[in-house]
Amino acid sequence: MAKMAFSAARNAAKWPPRWREFVNHAGGKVAHIKLRSDEPGIRGLFRYRPDTAEPLNLLSEVLLRGDGTLGRGERELIAAYVSSLNRCRFCYHTHAAFAAIRVPGGMELIDQVRADLPNAPVPAKLKALLEIAAAVQRGGQEVTGEHVAAARREGATDEEIHDTVLIAAAFCMYNRYVDGLATLACDDPEHYAERARLTGGYVATWKEALDEAC
Repeated sequence: MAKMAFSAARNAAKWPPRWREFVNHAGGKVAHIKLRSDEPGIRGLFRYRPDTAEPLNLLSEVLLRGDGTLGRGERELIAAYVSSLNRCRFCYHTHAAFAAIRVPGGMELIDQVRADLPNAPVPAKLKALLEIAAAVQRGGQEVTGEHVAAARREGATDEEIHDTVLIAAAFCMYNRYVDGLATLACDDPEHYAERARLTGGYVATWKEALDEAC
């Protein structure tokens, strides 16, 4: 728990930056590869490889919008929290905006979770699941029996524990995909809030974007 408290404090103190222009994680203005559009973050990568974009969008759709007892806001919060721990600006801002319109407390709550999870005003079960997600972000073997037992004591089901681990693992992949190719992002909250108000879902929104481009 001490490790997590230190990590959360560091997370709040040094991140995210507040760049209004579109830049990569190092402040540069070009990605590592030549993309086919000027769309930011993972959206530009999806446009670059539509064949990989479709299954990745489908995975996001199932993890964040599929059937299950975790609410969509809770799932988006897990995705945003892991992305913040990975310092992935595009993924953090995107999923924080999705979570903010679906959880009580909005962006203020998300900032509290990112800054100080142990003292954030979230339900005990969700807090235990977020602690599991943080452990996954550090490495799969960091998840201990005590993490799982703590979540179960607060009422988490096996499916909820499974889905939390998978969301956290998947977003480590997405985050590394986005930043490993130095894609661009800005830190203007309204840029992300506008997209968060879309209701078609990840797959539908992506297919609409493809149709518009044709």
